Amino acid sequence: MSRYRGPRLRVVRRLGELPGLSRKQPKHAYPPGQHGQDRKKRSEYAVRLEEKQKLRFNYGVNERQLLRYVRQARRVKGSTGFVLLQLLEMRLDNTVFRLGMAPTIPAARQLVNHGHITINGRVVDIPSYSCRSGELVGVKDNEKSRKIVTQNLEDPGLANTPSHLEFDKAKLTGKVNGIVEREWIALQVNELLVVEYYSRQA
Repeated sequence: MSRYRGPRLRVVRRLGELPGLSRKQPKHAYPPGQHGQDRKKRSEYAVRLEEKQKLRFNYGVNERQLLRYVRQARRVKGSTGFVLLQLLEMRLDNTVFRLGMAPTIPAARQLVNHGHITINGRVVDIPSYSCRSGELVGVKDNEKSRKIVTQNLEDPGLANTPSHLEFDKAKLTGKVNGIVEREWIALQVNELLVVEYYSRQA
C-alpha cells in the first residue's frame, strides 16, 4: 500500500489526534461515516488495528515499512514497543518536524525530498534516513531553502523541542543529542498493542 494522500481530518476523526499528520481540529468528535455516532463495541483485533493505524498515519509509513521497523525493533534488547517508537521518531522527516522546521511530518518529508535539508553539511533527500546522536540537521545554504524554513519556524507544529534535540534558530541548525525519551513522544498510542498485532508476522 502506498503513502496515504486522502483527506487527513477523516483519519483524525477515526483514530484521534495525530500531531504529525495534521494541525487542524475536526468539527465533530465522532468517527466519520453514516454509522460513526452509533459505533458498537470493538473487538480486540479492531483495537490493535487502530493502534497500528495511528503509527502508520502519524509517521507517514506504509505497511511494509512499519513491518520492517517492527522486525528491526525485535532484534534490539529492551521493550520492542518502545524501540519501535524510537526508530520512527529518529527518522529524518520526523526530526525536521520536531525541530519546528515544518508544520507537519508530510511537510517535513517534502522539505527533505526537495533537497532543502542537510546532515552534517551534506544534502540528504531520504525521509526515512535514521538520525544518529551527534549529527547536525541543517538547511541547505541558499535563499529559497532558508526562507521556507524561516516561515515555518514562525508557527511550528509542536510548541516544545524534545530533550534529545537542540535547535539554533539563528543558524537554522539542530543537533541530535541522543535518543528520544518516552514522555517526549507526542502521539498518544499503546505501542504494546502494535507489537501484539504484528506478533504472527514479525
